This record gives sequence, structure tokens and C-alpha cells, in this order.
Amino acid sequence: MIKNRLGYRNYTPVKEFTAGIALTGPEVKSVREGRLQLEKSFVRFIQGELYLVGAVIHPYKYADSNEFDPERSRKLLLTKKEIIYLKSALEKNRSLTIIPLICYNKSKYIKLKIALARGKRKFDIKSVEKQKQIKHDQEKEIKEVFKRG
Repeated sequence: MIKNRLGYRNYTPVKEFTAGIALTGPEVKSVREGRLQLEKSFVRFIQGELYLVGAVIHPYKYADSNEFDPERSRKLLLTKKEIIYLKSALEKNRSLTIIPLICYNKSKYIKLKIALARGKRKFDIKSVEKQKQIKHDQEKEIKEVFKRG
């Protein structure tokens, strides 16, 4: 399972969807090894279909990698109803975007969890990080108190 940590940090998911990805054989083996980077990737409509853009799949070490492009756009497989919903939601509200969150295996398939999301502002991001740090410090102090006595 590969997570997009920046996706959860910089965006607030509104609604999540599960999509398949159209991959070649060596790409599938590489993703199963965990050699996928989602940090700078995003989802875009190209000719009425959804594509994952900017995701990097490193070459599989045992495959012939002469014509392998690690950053090519990959088609996402969703139902027509979901595609229409996403397209209309993006047209209605310009502050929304579609981001990839998690890539995982489901039996023999590679699935990608995408989300219709709203971007966070800098002060929102900083306040969440501050709350996490405070919680971490409190848990550390509690452990120290129990160790002593």
C-alpha cells in the first residue's frame, strides 16, 4: 500500500472514489514492489477521461526498459456515472480538485483511491501540525511518568 502523504496534508477530502489503473506488465510488477511515487501527482481530465499525471513508477529491474517512460500519464478506470459526477463537481466548484490518495492491491488488481478534495490554506496546515506535535509531546510525557513510578 502506497500513500500520498502530501495529499492528506495539503487537501481536505470531500468524497473518495476507487479507480483501476491501466498499466503495462512491468509497471504492475514494479507497483507491487512498492516502487510508485504519488507525492507530486494529480488527476486530470483529458478528452473526457481521467488520467493520473505526474506519478512516477520506477522501472522493474528484470524487464527490458528501453522504451519505458516512468512519468507517462496513466488512464484511470471508473464507471461513467462516477466520471460524470466528478466532471460536474469540478465545473460547479472551482476550488475543488481531484488527487490520488492511496494505491493498493485488491486480489490481482491494482487500485487507486482518489478524492475530490478542497485545498487547505497555510494556516490550516500549520495548526494541524501544531496539534499533532502537542499530542505527541503529551504522550511522551505520560510514558516518562509511568516509567518513573
